[in-house]
Amino acid sequence: MKKAVMLAVVGVFMAMQGGLVMAAEGNPDTGPGCGLGKLAFQNYPHQKTIGIQTLEATTNGLMGNQTFGISSGTSGCTNDGKFWAQEKVNVFAALNFDNLAQDMAQGQGEHLASLATLMGIPAAQQPAFFAMTQEKYASLMAAGETSPVALVKALNDAVATHPMLAKVSAK
Repeated sequence: MKKAVMLAVVGVFMAMQGGLVMAAEGNPDTGPGCGLGKLAFQNYPHQKTIGIQTLEATTNGLMGNQTFGISSGTSGCTNDGKFWAQEKVNVFAALNFDNLAQDMAQGQGEHLASLATLMGIPAAQQPAFFAMTQEKYASLMAAGETSPVALVKALNDAVATHPMLAKVSAK
């Protein structure tokens, strides 16, 4: 196994020295995305050579860091934050489910305001969000009976169809 790895590494370096270039003119993609491998070889002048791309991909594979980089937005990976933002909303709803139910029934409250903020509802639109949750309380809570995640999905759906809030959530 060690011999095979060494042969592969030697082959990669030989390919790098040979300057094998991929035929992808105009393609801004310079390799296997992101991760430690991408960072380690980012200053190499010929990013589209097979050798460099192989080293980047191999480093990412051996280190197992590319998935972490993608999910956390580190190691040169971009992350628009949508996954983590939604997960924060789900966790908050799970931890504060009973308080949220009470605040939604009243159309106001600290927990509901926090949820609105986590959902990205601007402060100026939060009164409309509070009124909507109170108005649709029965259907929202019926959806939430299965899980807090189902409640959050029902809230997202309600926001998306609300005349004023839909404009805010589309951004």
